[in-house]
Amino acid sequence: MKDEVQDFLHYLTVERGLSSNTLQSYERDLKQYTTHMIKERNQKDLDDVRRNDIIQYLYFLKDEGKASTTIARNIASIRSFHQFLLREKRTNQDPAVHIETPKTERKLPKVLSSTEVESLMEAPEKNTPFGLRDRAMIELLYATGIRVSELIQLNLEDVHLTMGFVRCVGKGDKERIIPVGKMASNALSDYLDQGRGRLLKKKASQALFLNHHGNQLTRQGFWKILKKLASAAHINKELTPHTLRHSFATHLLENGADLRAVQELLGHVDISTTQIYTHVTKTRLKDVYSTYHPRA
Repeated sequence: MKDEVQDFLHYLTVERGLSSNTLQSYERDLKQYTTHMIKERNQKDLDDVRRNDIIQYLYFLKDEGKASTTIARNIASIRSFHQFLLREKRTNQDPAVHIETPKTERKLPKVLSSTEVESLMEAPEKNTPFGLRDRAMIELLYATGIRVSELIQLNLEDVHLTMGFVRCVGKGDKERIIPVGKMASNALSDYLDQGRGRLLKKKASQALFLNHHGNQLTRQGFWKILKKLASAAHINKELTPHTLRHSFATHLLENGADLRAVQELLGHVDISTTQIYTHVTKTRLKDVYSTYHPRA
């Protein structure tokens, strides 16, 4: 089964050009799936897997406390995998063809208030290379709404401060040119002038944001930095690397930005994905009304 999974991942990489993050999700899902088939269902060959085996696996995921969104993603991975095997004539049947996807609730994204954003911006140390780097990253995320995966992949050539924009490559290798405001530009200038050279440690690298070894910062590295900054800023609500992206979109819409423009900035293919932020702004308006109207 391991060979079939690797062949499928190779197909996704070469023919469909999926991002490394998406590939990692497929690999993680299918590794757990095939391991379960071998150890728990005693199925040594994927051609012997039946619909009931997959259903029992989904019950196993549910018993493990997996969210409906996680189970739905697993079903999508398993379906694609078996369709690939059937198409390549590796099996004679597709046991996943009639598996239903569970309905998932679309959760409203969590966002920071403007005050919390300010506190987070003030959390990094002012005069250390790490503090300058952290401030630049936080400012840039909030100023542009780019994904963390896009942030850490930025190179020096992608930043054009004199013209006020950054170039990033998002999902599906789609390029976006995004304006950068004055505050973020200043933070980036300070980092480039006073911080990055000290982190580089005489190495040669085109990566914009570096770790303490002088190498490109990783997602895990950024996640640790964000947790430390949130603690220093006394932000107690759940904070993830995506929270600043959510806050960017929500605050734009709250201040009258056009939905299509926000869609373009975020790099969403479907505007319905962007529309979730309009629900967030309506929810916050209701909270303000309930709190401040004398007859609410």
